[in-house]
Amino acid sequence: MARLRLTIAGQTFVAETHPDAPQTVAAFLKLLPYRQKAIHVRWSGEAMWVPLGEFKLGVEFENHTSHPSVGDILFYPGGYSETEILIAYGSCSFASKMGQLAGNHFLTVVEGRERLRAVGVKTLWEGAQDVLFELIEG
Repeated sequence: MARLRLTIAGQTFVAETHPDAPQTVAAFLKLLPYRQKAIHVRWSGEAMWVPLGEFKLGVEFENHTSHPSVGDILFYPGGYSETEILIAYGSCSFASKMGQLAGNHFLTVVEGRERLRAVGVKTLWEGAQDVLFELIEG
């Protein structure tokens, strides 16, 4: 299990990889450090997402869910909607304008989860926020 530092809007969190998504984890770890922008979701409820357009990580569905818990981070490999990363900070039902989606639960925030809501609300009201995923060595 690997640990990652996740920085969103200047707030730092620690996430652990999920053992039931080994292909997604392995492919994502090769991208680190990974820097993008997170915006608030449109249809999914209380979550932020990192839109990735046509980007392909080279993985299929594994350990996928439509109903992440607070702190769950999903990777959607594309298909009905664009490829994306979803970060749940509250009640969430993963969807797009095409309907319900499911993403691979590959990371879980294990430290700082209680601060995710504040970052989610900031993203909702202030717009896109910097997000950085980095491997914690050791």
